[in-house]
Amino acid sequence: MVMKSVRDDKGQRVFSVEWDHEFIDMPVVNPQKQRCPSFTGEVVTEVIRETDEEKYRVLFALLASSGLRFGEALGLNIKNISPDCSTIKIVEKAWRSDVQDRLKTESGEREVDLHSSIAAMLRNFIGDRNCGLLFQSKNGKPLHQSSVLRRKLHPVLAKLGQPKCGVHAFRRFRNTYLRNFTATPPGLLQFWMGHAGEGMSDLYDKIKADVKFRKEMAEKAGLGFELPEHFSSKIRVIGRNGRKRTETPSAQASACA
Repeated sequence: MVMKSVRDDKGQRVFSVEWDHEFIDMPVVNPQKQRCPSFTGEVVTEVIRETDEEKYRVLFALLASSGLRFGEALGLNIKNISPDCSTIKIVEKAWRSDVQDRLKTESGEREVDLHSSIAAMLRNFIGDRNCGLLFQSKNGKPLHQSSVLRRKLHPVLAKLGQPKCGVHAFRRFRNTYLRNFTATPPGLLQFWMGHAGEGMSDLYDKIKADVKFRKEMAEKAGLGFELPEHFSSKIRVIGRNGRKRTETPSAQASACA
């Protein structure tokens, strides 16, 4: 890749080396056999319930309900969350202690619509804050990915008897749930997940511009897991049939402009 990128003043490749994969006996990687752990809805529910600190409970619930990449969630600024907390705009990501304005792919810059229960959860979590990172350390810096894994996720998985894995398992769960257990249109699934299109049909698909429809589909799809009752929103959500409220969230909990 490095050699291919070197060009002269006329734009011609300086090195014309072509690697012969068969000659160098390069191993073939079968995508079907790669270890790609994912969570079930039951595991997501238990992980959130067993996480002892609100900040991380909210983080895990958001990851599982939105399909965000880890860095996207850690780099999410409150200013990029809609006033009612029902839509988040992904324009930055966090890497170690820095927030970067470049994403993994061009398709990563997008808006993700949230179920009303998650919106209520975010309103309560944000409180009267109106700026700064949604998830931050005591000094206002992004959380470290390795710290979240080592101190929070992995101990909870061990307690539940689940194999150790990364936070990306939440993203795989969301993709699997929307694709196989809901009526989410493929174009909308692709938009929410930040996946690039593969053909002209994807290019012509303008479903992302229909905000009203997007929000209706987010509500209809549900979460695929349950929010613990100790969340202040007091909303239980079970699958794609929507939500079951046990208490109406306060109208005063929307201070995230």
